[in-house]
Amino acid sequence: MLPPFTRIYRFRIVFFTVSAITLLSESSRAQSTRYSSESVYQSQVAGVPFQPFLVAYYTPRTFRPRRPAYDNESPVSNASIEQSGAHPTVSGNRAVIRHGVAYAPSNAPDSVKNAIWAVNSICNRPYVWGGGHGSFHDSGYDCSGTVSYALHYAGALNQPLASSELTRFGERGHGRWITVYSRHGHTFAVIAGLRLDTTDFRYGGDVGPRWHEDGRDTWGFEARHPAKL
Repeated sequence: MLPPFTRIYRFRIVFFTVSAITLLSESSRAQSTRYSSESVYQSQVAGVPFQPFLVAYYTPRTFRPRRPAYDNESPVSNASIEQSGAHPTVSGNRAVIRHGVAYAPSNAPDSVKNAIWAVNSICNRPYVWGGGHGSFHDSGYDCSGTVSYALHYAGALNQPLASSELTRFGERGHGRWITVYSRHGHTFAVIAGLRLDTTDFRYGGDVGPRWHEDGRDTWGFEARHPAKL
């Protein structure tokens, strides 16, 4: 057993240790309160009253990606197929594309329908520079050969023309059903709302006669059209 004076000494050490910890804790709490009070007081003295405020957090909106429109699909959802086969027809005034095949609008003149159906027979043929100029019927076509082919079957052209010659074709301006856009070096046509072109922007080059539902920049092109079309 420890002597009495040793037990008293240890008891005093424990007592003073606990007291010191308690005093330090209360001092720290009082100091924090004093700083907080001084901060509020200083803000009030500076003329800026302390007011509660709300913090707004920005939450980005979630966008659903739009499904791209491909050339074998049409934005005209209410158009109904009236006839398929060799003479595909769709109701209304605008042609549509189904799997690369253009459907002529039922309200279009026969000459426009014939042009669309004729071009369907040469779609997917390769691009060949000078193709379609020695004859309307060829194994491949360039831009002016393709447009000349369509105009021939619309009853508006008797012989193929180069792109520079098509700048003087027909009448000036846009047509009701057919518009030919030409400049030196390239030409394309818009027939019943579809672009007939040998350039495919998805692949970045000349691919041959194709129907497209997207447009293209017409700056620098001369717009012409067949008479009454």
